[in-house]
Amino acid sequence: MDGRFTRRQLIKGGLAVAAVPLLPAVAPAAPRIDVPVLPWPAANDIVANTTVPTFPDRSFPITGYGAKNDGKTDNTEAIAKAIDACAAAGGGHVVVPGGGSFLTGAIALKSNVDLHLEAGSVLKFSGDASKFPNVLTRYEGIECVNHSPMIYAYGQKNIGLTGSGTLDAAATSSWNKGSDRAYLETLVAKGTPPEKRVVPGSGHSMRSTFVEPYACENVLIQGVTLKNSMFWQLHPTLCKNVTVDGVSTDPSTAHSNTDGCDPESCDHVVIANCTLGAHDDNIAIKAGRDADGRRVNVPCQNLVVVNCVMNGNWGAITCGSEQTGGIRNVYAYRLTVKGDTKFALYVKSNTLRGGFSENINLDSVSGTFARNFVYVTSTYNSQTGSYIPSFGPFTISNCSSTKIAGKTFDVSGLSNAHVHGLSVANSTFKGVADTSNTLKYVDNAHFSNVTVNGKPI
Repeated sequence: MDGRFTRRQLIKGGLAVAAVPLLPAVAPAAPRIDVPVLPWPAANDIVANTTVPTFPDRSFPITGYGAKNDGKTDNTEAIAKAIDACAAAGGGHVVVPGGGSFLTGAIALKSNVDLHLEAGSVLKFSGDASKFPNVLTRYEGIECVNHSPMIYAYGQKNIGLTGSGTLDAAATSSWNKGSDRAYLETLVAKGTPPEKRVVPGSGHSMRSTFVEPYACENVLIQGVTLKNSMFWQLHPTLCKNVTVDGVSTDPSTAHSNTDGCDPESCDHVVIANCTLGAHDDNIAIKAGRDADGRRVNVPCQNLVVVNCVMNGNWGAITCGSEQTGGIRNVYAYRLTVKGDTKFALYVKSNTLRGGFSENINLDSVSGTFARNFVYVTSTYNSQTGSYIPSFGPFTISNCSSTKIAGKTFDVSGLSNAHVHGLSVANSTFKGVADTSNTLKYVDNAHFSNVTVNGKPI
């Protein structure tokens, strides 16, 4: 099943494999992920147990299947032929040669295929919406059928998006627009199944994410640069064993909600050595929204974020608000936060969303913060319902700031759902505008060797 849908039903089957011989090329080296020893044994276990895919030493340059790097020729079919041939041969590297711009529609990856962008290469995604077929996706935590993300895979195993080239979605602005989640919510309330929640042609519009492996296993995204995203940039969904390494995402303010990386309902995720720009959250961990999130009911768990630069304007590490399936076991280490990022840790839910964020850990996070270092809210957007969120424990250690425009800690549970622990140790916060802290309905708050503007808490 490749995840593609017509308006009403799944398209079965795929393109025929082109009878084009394998072309000689130098295959990219096997992936190497540099991750230091982490201060938590459980985090080291996550890294050790997250399978990184490797690929056979075979290369399939897309130019061998008719692709042209003039920035004008539609290369969608040529790239699909190269992927089909690679998959049929047992896997390898589909290579985008350097030195030019290749115009394309959606690219669907297949098992054992690495899409490798050589230095100087650009994949330029099309302004023609018809080049982005309907696929199963998740829009802000609700499953539906929408135009394909620029790079997509459904139910595949051992896939890669690697190299030092660039993916540019600027031209998709002509069709990749809209945020009518309320329409999906009406369909969920009616009991409409996901495959019949078809957005294109409904009179409503919702944006497509940039790179989205869906229900995949063993995923590697390494080295590439994303530009001009219209929505969430990296969105692994319902996946197991995801590695994001050395990736740069777009910090532009041209488009809203361009989170850098949004792992959703995934298990074992390692995000390392990245420069994550965003006009929203840098990393937003998610697990489905409201009734549809409870239907799927899959947590996002066992995540390591290490050696990253954060340059988005909301949370460096954000949990929610789509966390209905729950979030647990998050470890963030050696993050440098710059620009107008509001929070180092931002945790948000409400009694409509429910869910949980538990065992969330930050160590050696430093930089400037436009609001608070930690902000935890149980009343996000003032939405209410009968599903009480569960938060904590949270641990903060060896962290620092040179500027915090608000309070260092603003952490609030509910009277009937206290935060289950906040532990802060060996941290120095300078440049704090408001030296008071808000700790409301927080159990077991402990501060050890922590100073704010030179004064101990």
